[in-house]
Amino acid sequence: MHIARLALDHYRSWEHCVLDLEPGVTVLLGANGLGKTNLVEAIEVVATGVSHRTSTLAPLIARGASSATIRVNVAGETGQDDASATTYEVTLNARGANRGRINGGPSRYMRDIVGRIACVTFAPEDQRLVAGDPASRRMLLNQAGVLLAPEYATLLQECTHIAKQRSALLKQLAHSGDVADDPGRELSLQGLEIWTGQFIEAGVALTRLRAAIVERLREPFSRIYADLAGRGERAELQYAPSFDEVLLLDAPEAELSRHFQRLYPGEVARGQNLIGPQRDDMDVLLNGMPAREYASNGEMWTLALALKMAIDETVGEERGVTPIVILDDVFAQLDDSRRGQIMEFARERGQVLITAASVGDIPRTISGGDDALRIIDVGRLAEEQAAMHDPAEMARHFAEQLDTERL
Repeated sequence: MHIARLALDHYRSWEHCVLDLEPGVTVLLGANGLGKTNLVEAIEVVATGVSHRTSTLAPLIARGASSATIRVNVAGETGQDDASATTYEVTLNARGANRGRINGGPSRYMRDIVGRIACVTFAPEDQRLVAGDPASRRMLLNQAGVLLAPEYATLLQECTHIAKQRSALLKQLAHSGDVADDPGRELSLQGLEIWTGQFIEAGVALTRLRAAIVERLREPFSRIYADLAGRGERAELQYAPSFDEVLLLDAPEAELSRHFQRLYPGEVARGQNLIGPQRDDMDVLLNGMPAREYASNGEMWTLALALKMAIDETVGEERGVTPIVILDDVFAQLDDSRRGQIMEFARERGQVLITAASVGDIPRTISGGDDALRIIDVGRLAEEQAAMHDPAEMARHFAEQLDTERL
């Protein structure tokens, strides 16, 4: 599987862009601020539905635009010959739901598109997977989930929607005060019971699916970390769900409902959901201890690399494809040892997209040195794309075409 073409409209810094890509190693080279990371981020968004750089998709829409569109042509999918390609299109809307299309077909929800392209991104932000807050680890779980479970994206969106509706109702109750004979408050409490029931049903399903995904990643993660770190180091993953009763007690929904009822006063007082999948975490242990507290900076990097490599391996084995690998400005952050480890890994991939500020940031060990690299000057690409879409330049090009036809 590889990306053959990427096309953007009103995406971050790119008003328009068309970029042809090939299998093998491609380096997107340019100074900071030219938009090289925006290019690979767009591929990540189509593949997984999220960006490693932001918690929401709204910042991806260019300033002043009402929407942004990403199109990717993907070749080499399972059961597909090399000459054919599938076009995946995602439109991000400032207002309303994000949409998607396959091969220009009918419009669908974006959740029906994500997960179809196998893609794993390595970025400087990966260190937060170990030392950062739980949100970064939930994002990793969500990315792994959409790549490994077809139903994951729909279930996640459903659970997120219900959580927002329930949270809004809790805020409403918090502002209404505690007036016993207020009919509006009584209706709100009845509505809270309904939303709680839906929240439990969707949340339990998502919790169990996440637990299964962590279980599938556990063995490859431990094995890969041991290979990378050596010295008999032992790393483990443990899922830490907010709905821990689901896994520890296999509790029926009635029991979870009673648990929520005990939490109602605190939830209303704070105006927010106190438990649920939006508060899940994943513990990373090193030699039996919490890595976020005991691991060194170098060990955290190695743990993060092992996590991403474990997702790559699991997706490859379960889906029968070699995921596309994105290395977004990682080499400036890594020492020589870890540079070598990640390049040894990348050398075996079918398509590797690297962003870098200078050629010197790229280890020469990748696929035999600079001769094996396809280097794209992002500054020049930006100039070419701007000229291509400049009205005066387009008019001149059209006039030249007419003159040629007359001859």
